[in-house]
Amino acid sequence: MTTLVLVRHATTAATGHRLGGWTPGVHLDAGGREQAAATARELAEAPLTAVYASPLERTMETARAIARPHDLRVRRRKGVGEVDYGDWTDQPLDRLRRRKLWATIQATPSRVTFPGGESIRGAQARAVDTVEQLAGEHPGEHIAVVSHADIIKAVLAHLMGMPLDSFQRLVIGPASMSVVQLPPDGAPAVLACNTTAQPPIPQGER
Repeated sequence: MTTLVLVRHATTAATGHRLGGWTPGVHLDAGGREQAAATARELAEAPLTAVYASPLERTMETARAIARPHDLRVRRRKGVGEVDYGDWTDQPLDRLRRRKLWATIQATPSRVTFPGGESIRGAQARAVDTVEQLAGEHPGEHIAVVSHADIIKAVLAHLMGMPLDSFQRLVIGPASMSVVQLPPDGAPAVLACNTTAQPPIPQGER
């Protein structure tokens, strides 16, 4: 049985203000670097054998902090990269919330394809496929996977047997850890969701 620690990247200057998506060159801010260090300390004694991350800078920087105490290199996996928000990428959240599609994203996200981008259902499928592939590559091991809020929520919803249309009920804060176990056969287990090494902060951002 493989144990996976799903970690959301720590904060950037855009967190809570813009829908970052695949925007390049977005790095952790000072608070984010502190969050990443706190999460790394929390996982320092975990028996991690591998650390994977979405290829974006903010996830790679968070992952490197986690990997450092274990003397591991971070391996990139595009399959756990952020949802491709298309034309919505790097747009202010206050502006996006006024669009008609926003209400559909909150109520029935399984029906949403972002203009010029990816469907949430498609993003869930490739992220779940990647997580299951990683579990198959690391049988019986503990690994960390650093990704993004919507991706982690979508993976957890699948593993919990929740409809995708309920995934917005899950909260995944910056630098939070969610722990799952995937056996080669049988049902997965979700051991923890949105645990943090710092006090919880009300979320609503990506």
